[in-house]
Amino acid sequence: MGFGGNMQKMMKQVQKMQADMAKMQAELAEKQVETTAGGGAIKVVANGKQEIVEIKIKPEVIDPEDPEMLEDLITAAVNEALRKSQEMVSQAMGKITGGLNIPGLF
Repeated sequence: MGFGGNMQKMMKQVQKMQADMAKMQAELAEKQVETTAGGGAIKVVANGKQEIVEIKIKPEVIDPEDPEMLEDLITAAVNEALRKSQEMVSQAMGKITGGLNIPGLF
């Protein structure tokens, strides 16, 4: 008979975790991380949903003779912004799950 009580308790804990995660997702959508490349020539901002929300390019880095350099700087800045965003989400998830690694949860 004790099993039913434990199951109810566990279900309540799961429901609370789901509610906490939904709240966290909404909060993370509003948070942003920023990164730069090329000594600040490129700035990229991403949110907690791993979306790029802003890219700024200083005009002096735009060289029509060398588009590959600009492409490389943008790629590096975008990848770093996404990495920082994923790290921010991972840290927030750890606070809710207590460090449990639940594949596919996020």
